[in-house]
Amino acid sequence: MKKLALTLCLLITVSVFAQKDEKSPQDEAIGSFNRSIDIDSKVVTQNKVTIKGKVIPYTATTGTQPVWNAEGEVLATLFYTYYKRNDIKNDAARPIIVSFNGGPGSASVWMHVAYTGPRVLKIDDEGYPVQPYGVKENPHSILDVADIVYVNPVNTGYSRMVKNKDGEYPDKKLFFGVNADIDYLSKWITTFMSRNNRWQSPKYIIGESYGGTRVMGLAATLQNSEWMYLNGVIMVSPADYQAMGSDPAISTAMDFPYMAATAWHHNMLPAELQSQDLTEILPEVEAFAINELMPALAKGGFITDQERNAVAAKMAHYSGLSEKSILQNNLDVTPRFFWKELLRDKTGQTLGRLDSRYLGIDKVLTGDSPDYSAELTSWLHSFTPAINYYLREELNYKTDVPYSMFGDVRPWDRTNNTVREGLRQAMAQNPYLKVLVQSGYYDGATTYSAAKYTLNQIDPSGQMKDRLMFKGYRSGHMMYLRKEDLEKANDDIRTFIKNTTTNGRPAKYE
Repeated sequence: MKKLALTLCLLITVSVFAQKDEKSPQDEAIGSFNRSIDIDSKVVTQNKVTIKGKVIPYTATTGTQPVWNAEGEVLATLFYTYYKRNDIKNDAARPIIVSFNGGPGSASVWMHVAYTGPRVLKIDDEGYPVQPYGVKENPHSILDVADIVYVNPVNTGYSRMVKNKDGEYPDKKLFFGVNADIDYLSKWITTFMSRNNRWQSPKYIIGESYGGTRVMGLAATLQNSEWMYLNGVIMVSPADYQAMGSDPAISTAMDFPYMAATAWHHNMLPAELQSQDLTEILPEVEAFAINELMPALAKGGFITDQERNAVAAKMAHYSGLSEKSILQNNLDVTPRFFWKELLRDKTGQTLGRLDSRYLGIDKVLTGDSPDYSAELTSWLHSFTPAINYYLREELNYKTDVPYSMFGDVRPWDRTNNTVREGLRQAMAQNPYLKVLVQSGYYDGATTYSAAKYTLNQIDPSGQMKDRLMFKGYRSGHMMYLRKEDLEKANDDIRTFIKNTTTNGRPAKYE
């Protein structure tokens, strides 16, 4: 009886439980070093967070869920973290958001512990790392208005391929490509919705960077192959490879306004521009990029000297670069050259790729690209220890499998990329579906102006443009690292969710 009483006491007092199909990593003996992730696992904790002054109780579930082939054989298992507000009785009216990062090959860590989740990094107000590392409450999390599941694709986070009965891993081609990625993730999502009884809920998907490509494709595949209809698609600093792989006439021109924004931030523009607010000068630069720079680049070597010089002068005016350096590059000034060149003669420092507010130091001043990405080294400095601590010590998911911030997903098959058209079709077929794009003005990898270009191209007819929204922020790729933009960007998602709530309105065109 004493043994039974002790067991009952432990069950009542422990707030964390693990439900596993196989042996739990939490049950492994110290020193056994289990290096294989459990195929189907779950660890649940009860938590709370104060958002906008109100205490929000929630359940956090961390675990793995398999990926199967058509024969029911397990090919891989994906690690996820699911936050569900637990004081809501009617899940049918409660939105749920499936969140991805990008890469391809990036774990779903960045938005998880820095943007929308209930915990954020301990960093300064501009996003720079501070010690001791760790996480703190996120008073701006969207958990008050929507439940969130963060999904790690194969070979990221704790997600891994699984060997078959013969001890062989599946073909990488099943996972590592634009269309393969979309195919298996769409099936994983529908399984998750079934397991967690969320089919009735309003559904959203959000993707950052390459995740923008991913969610554009998922919108169509979920709808056309899994018959799951979404209320909204959110793209954060999206990478659109249909545009990024274009000739310079498109790619260089659409990135140019970003250079003007960054030059303004570093006080490198003429006084007449520097004295204006950033958002006042950008429309002028965007018009120049499309109406003058793009046609000039399209002419290539057959442009007249007069037009080439006139365009170079305007580029210098808006970018802080010299006319000489612009002409030496035949007007084709890439962001990579810009990061090295802008401050070369002023401080000798380089600019960060994903956030050009960050500065770096190269070995030599010469060259046409920086030695390293100043911003990424800073971010890994703070994210890596935080996510490893948070998952193990606060969410209690313990394993000896390394957490892959960036996993090996090469080679990545980018052929037959039709995700933009897929999103257009999904929107045309689903009157509920709307799109929100969020970008930082100082992002030099997936520029805000390129994101606007993508929005322009999704619906050439213009009949659905009132369902396509853009929001810009005074920071970089991960705009939410800046305290002011963390609040603003989360509020923009809240507004988007509110505006895509149907409230019984039928899905039809009038």
